[in-house]
Amino acid sequence: MAVLHYTLDFKLRAPADVSATVRGLQSIFQEQEMTENVHDSEGQGYLATFVGKNGRFAILRMHSHGLVTFDLQCLEGDDVVQVDNLLNALEKKLKALLDGNIQRIKRLPALIRGSDVDRYWPTADGRLMEYDIDEVVYEKESAYQNIKILHSLQFGNMLILNGDVNLAESDLPYTQAIMGSGKEHYAGKEILILGGGDGGILHEAVKLKPKMITMVEIDELVIDGCRKHMRKTCGNVLDNLKGDCYEILVQDCVPVLKKFAEQGRTFDYVINDLTAVPISTAPEEDSTWEFLRLILDLSIRVLRPSGKYFTQGNCANLTDALSEYEKLLGRLSCKVDFSKEVVCVPSYMELWVFYTIWKK
Repeated sequence: MAVLHYTLDFKLRAPADVSATVRGLQSIFQEQEMTENVHDSEGQGYLATFVGKNGRFAILRMHSHGLVTFDLQCLEGDDVVQVDNLLNALEKKLKALLDGNIQRIKRLPALIRGSDVDRYWPTADGRLMEYDIDEVVYEKESAYQNIKILHSLQFGNMLILNGDVNLAESDLPYTQAIMGSGKEHYAGKEILILGGGDGGILHEAVKLKPKMITMVEIDELVIDGCRKHMRKTCGNVLDNLKGDCYEILVQDCVPVLKKFAEQGRTFDYVINDLTAVPISTAPEEDSTWEFLRLILDLSIRVLRPSGKYFTQGNCANLTDALSEYEKLLGRLSCKVDFSKEVVCVPSYMELWVFYTIWKK
């Protein structure tokens, strides 16, 4: 059973009169049959916990620097009307008691903790987002990662790998951006896709009548899950590992890239759709940056002189990471130039940076 956690904050202009405020609130807790237990806050204001019927538990804190916080935990299935009445009564009383001293009041919807369906996923820069997830559609633990496909009322089915939101059925802007935003001519060209197990890039690229697409995805369970549950993204391209103009290799892309480089095989486009924190199976690569450099170097080696390399970068807010990546581009085995585009990816709920890289 989940726990619902409600919060109510009063930011004050000056510290409150603790004694008068506490006395003014006691009737509310008595009406709710909640027992008070005052704790030693070591000179940092007032701190008390309240335990009531149906497992309700509350913390009231009046900080000495002028902040009043109230946290209420209730079990899922508790009487919502009663809980709402308690919060409304407390907010109304505090407004009256602290009249003239209130700078800001903030009351948030309940945080749902321990639910069977996880609704909370962080953005790349560490901000917590609540999604409208109502169902776990698919979940597997592969040899490489935890794979989830969750259903969002707003974004459709969402692929989440190792706790990172990868792609939702709403996210065509991601796929378009990592393919050059409609500025490229793929007809008759040879394309290499690294990763892309959701099938989104492959599905869109096939429509553009290329000569041949080679896709290298390490995790067959990602393909299996997306084939069944992400068909708005992948269409029918994952139904078979070979099609009229494409082939899917279920392999680690590093040895495949090395083999292609040794064979002198080249491509007009290389599209890197590996996860934001890519899976490395190469023990000699001791850091993510070294692995990224390896992928870049190998990709540039198999890129034709007039070819282009497309990849996602990172969240637009992570400027340090983006700068580090751009420095990395200057340390490759051959000189490259690049451009970048910032795109809003619906299910990410943040701006995302995409790179186009080519040989100088």
